[in-house]
Amino acid sequence: MARMRSRQYGPDLTPPWKRRQPAPEVPAEPDLVVEEVTTGFCGAVIRCEKTAQGPTVTLEDRFGKHRVFPMEPRGFLLEGRVVTLVRPSPTAPHAQQGPAGGLGGAGRASGVGPGRTASGSIAVPGARARVARAGRIYVEGRHDAELVERVWGDDLRIEGVVVEYLEGIDDLPSIVRSFSPGPDARLGVLVDHLVPGSKESRIAASVTDENVLVVGHPYIDVWEAVKPSAVGIPAWPRVPRGEDWKTGVCRALRWPEHTGAAWQRILGSVRSYKDLEPELLGRVEELIDFVTVG
Repeated sequence: MARMRSRQYGPDLTPPWKRRQPAPEVPAEPDLVVEEVTTGFCGAVIRCEKTAQGPTVTLEDRFGKHRVFPMEPRGFLLEGRVVTLVRPSPTAPHAQQGPAGGLGGAGRASGVGPGRTASGSIAVPGARARVARAGRIYVEGRHDAELVERVWGDDLRIEGVVVEYLEGIDDLPSIVRSFSPGPDARLGVLVDHLVPGSKESRIAASVTDENVLVVGHPYIDVWEAVKPSAVGIPAWPRVPRGEDWKTGVCRALRWPEHTGAAWQRILGSVRSYKDLEPELLGRVEELIDFVTVG
């Protein structure tokens, strides 16, 4: 019945709207951060090994946990794009290239190479926006919507997908009922802090069905989905429980305690998908796929 997904997005579920390009082969260089598609495990490459069953790659997540995965075709997400990891050449340079995307938008390349949109898709010069589909993508707040527009706006216009924002997730059940999702009007929802046992996960489970897909990232707020290096900070601060997270971040970073101005500073640092964490990239791609099927 319900099919709430927040991580799994298998290699055979490549978005149809991005199948114009084969999955690029990417050398598994040390410190390259990828997400394994079937488990959602995200981590940095530690080493590659040749085994009797084939090559494997060891990833280390942010908590220092190691996991070994086979280097299967289309087995990983890099910056939200399906890729095939290959063993690096002993003489290969360590500079990493972003993976190729598929059908893209109308030309905001934003530092991802000539002819690319900010999401990494191939730009279509002179392409017109498609008439809006009946399906929609809802995100949890205004900042989430602005971030999605900044990176995926061109792709969304080409595909005719409208993004709207919720004032929190508490009213999601009534919003879904009012929307009346169906096979020709699918609804995708992006939720902050979608972790097992949370209020968000319980609400998401209550609304999911074959025409409603709820996915989420693990961050308390979408601010955290922007890589610290893009913002120019070493890491996102830990905010004590009970303190407003955004205010606490501003205070810890010694920024003026004006969350609107802080968000503009953060948003302005995002030039392309490369500035976002994989946990958000893969989820947005999954939602676009879901609402554009058919």
